[in-house]
Amino acid sequence: MFDVIVARKQNEAEGISSFELAREDGQPLPPFSAGAHIDVHLGNGLVRQYSLCNRASETHRYQIAVLHEPASRGGSRFLHESVEEGQRLRIGEPRNLFALDGGARHSLLFAGGIGITPILCMAERLQHVDASFELFYSARSRQRAAFVERLGEPAFAAQTRLCFDDETPLDIAAVLMNPESDTHLYVCGPAGYMAFVLDAARAAGWPESRLHREYFGADPEANRAGEAFEIEIASSGDVLLVAPDQSVIDVLYDVGIEVPVSCEQGICGTCLTRVLDGVPDHRDSFLTAEQRAANNQFTPCCSRANTPRLVLDL
Repeated sequence: MFDVIVARKQNEAEGISSFELAREDGQPLPPFSAGAHIDVHLGNGLVRQYSLCNRASETHRYQIAVLHEPASRGGSRFLHESVEEGQRLRIGEPRNLFALDGGARHSLLFAGGIGITPILCMAERLQHVDASFELFYSARSRQRAAFVERLGEPAFAAQTRLCFDDETPLDIAAVLMNPESDTHLYVCGPAGYMAFVLDAARAAGWPESRLHREYFGADPEANRAGEAFEIEIASSGDVLLVAPDQSVIDVLYDVGIEVPVSCEQGICGTCLTRVLDGVPDHRDSFLTAEQRAANNQFTPCCSRANTPRLVLDL
């Protein structure tokens, strides 16, 4: 982790502000690739993940954009209401769980609302290397869409389709029909929008291996209480009870076992832990359907158990 200052805070759309982060001494920042995000430590005990939306070739700044969520758990509200230019923030080095596939001949980029942040960085990269792509950006209205002027620049305009609910909504079936074998799809945005795009792709015959996604919000089921179950620590044989209103992470922390955790919603994959025996109740938005079916790992920040006991590789 290291400190940065907020070099610039700017309104990008209704309810969306961008934050430009830089080192106070002007030194280069760690490099990143398109689709990467950073952990932002907000000073009030919260850690949140935000995608980088500037060009990956830039080393003098990171840019993030944040939607002011009415139902915020504290992250977006803190950034919008309490963070100003010149303020220091502590961040982690970029991590990429949503990388572009280097073997794709053509890429379809879908962004819903604030989901434009990693998608914009991907478009920047694809344009920079003269790769073939199309970008479809959906929002409720033009006023609620961020970076519209940037997308209207000559480098992007020909490949970008702006799909506003009150103007020309996205015709997803027409876009996804007849999928080519060397085309990959990337989608980011609210859960409902992502389900809309991914379900349409599957219905059109797209294989899972060419569908890439990144979630900004947790599944509503992620933190629902469940039945009590046990976890066994493989290295010691200790057996711990997880009560209906506890998470596995909470139980582990209570006995001094620290597992890295960040989003606490099953989105980022930071806490991913191997399961040696038992069947997890997967409640994350990180693992693919194939990875879930293997039942050999889970996210202890929110996932639970479908069997009386899980044996964890800890």
